[in-house]
Amino acid sequence: MPELEDSTTKTKSEFDPNILQDLLPLYYKRLFPHKQFYRWMSYGRSESSVFSNREFSFTLQHDVYIRYQSFETQQELEREICLRAPFKIDIGPVYNIRPKDHRGGIPMQPVQRELVFDIDMTDYDDIRTCCNEANVCQLCWKFMSIACRVLDEALREDFGYEHLLWVFSGRRGIHCWVSDKSARHLDTAGRSAIAQYLNVLISGGEGTASRVSIHDEMHHSVKRAYRIVAPLFEEICLVDQNMFGKPEGVKKLLALVQDTTIRTELEKRFKAGPSDSKSVWKEFVAYFEELRMSGNINRYRRYKFIVEEVILAFTYPRLDINVTKGFNHLLKSPFCVHPKTGKVCIPFNPNIASKFDPTDVPTITNLLNEVNAFDEKNTVEGEETRSKIKDYKKTSMFKGTVIFEEFLRKLEQTFKGKAAALSDMKMEF
Repeated sequence: MPELEDSTTKTKSEFDPNILQDLLPLYYKRLFPHKQFYRWMSYGRSESSVFSNREFSFTLQHDVYIRYQSFETQQELEREICLRAPFKIDIGPVYNIRPKDHRGGIPMQPVQRELVFDIDMTDYDDIRTCCNEANVCQLCWKFMSIACRVLDEALREDFGYEHLLWVFSGRRGIHCWVSDKSARHLDTAGRSAIAQYLNVLISGGEGTASRVSIHDEMHHSVKRAYRIVAPLFEEICLVDQNMFGKPEGVKKLLALVQDTTIRTELEKRFKAGPSDSKSVWKEFVAYFEELRMSGNINRYRRYKFIVEEVILAFTYPRLDINVTKGFNHLLKSPFCVHPKTGKVCIPFNPNIASKFDPTDVPTITNLLNEVNAFDEKNTVEGEETRSKIKDYKKTSMFKGTVIFEEFLRKLEQTFKGKAAALSDMKMEF
């Protein structure tokens, strides 16, 4: 592989977007997991035309956007990706016809696509204080971590889904691809129902925190989410973000209380005591405990779950439900390279999402340098031995590909199980 210029031998934070067009051909040729990607998109060939009728879109240099791409084989897709070296690959649905034939007169209708979820860090800008806009650090990543845990458990326990692929978006968010057959065949109404079920936040409008409304009893899904987020509320919201340490943060907290008299009483208490987040929150909780003990049942009933509502309002996943609802929505493919950060959209393990560090995700520059460094170090062992090792195994991208492989292995077991069952049935006859 050609040596990279000195300007590319930098840390992950020093990726140079101006040379991305020179690096992508090398990345797609040597590191992109074409074989595994095809295995995923073809679903073990368990359904006819599931791959050939799939839409892909390519975003090329200078924002040239090409839609309705479809391919017959892994080799054809790989050849086109390596030839065009797209800055981004988006995955769309499987249609009733090949997308490349969409001008042929037959109306194009989506027939299946993964159930997808998109969580963007910018949707937390009204509550996070460490970063804003496209910036992400380990402190605000904790919001992503608990969002991942809440959604993963809900999708598995409430809907019975098993094949979930979690992917870092390369810059400021995460995607989840639910690949179970029943999820892929959901219609728009079914996707919308699941999105609404999981979206418990009520938008508070510009400058106001979203809120959660719990009536007489907590729904079991909300109760499970609360058990996940409550132990982390103090660490994330009161310490890391110090949400209520400034007047604007206190204002957002008070906005979640609809009774103007109570808001006024709370405001007086806050002004009389320490102004740090822990003290403000302690006073808030104490006030409603006193209200509970006062015996004023009618007044308290309205705020029976106020503490839980506030904790959920500041920690519950902030979903872009339109992405989930849309049957024909295109979403960025795993293992793309983000054109502004150079970071790879890498799969991660939801069970240890809290240990994932978005600031440590490898850039395309680092990956190619790692391949070079490995090859140089192992030259003495002979070209034959070195060439037997796949290039991605020489890099820090290896862990993400292992997670992808494990996801595929479990997914493919469902196809093999069905195939074996059908074979047994044939033998019986």
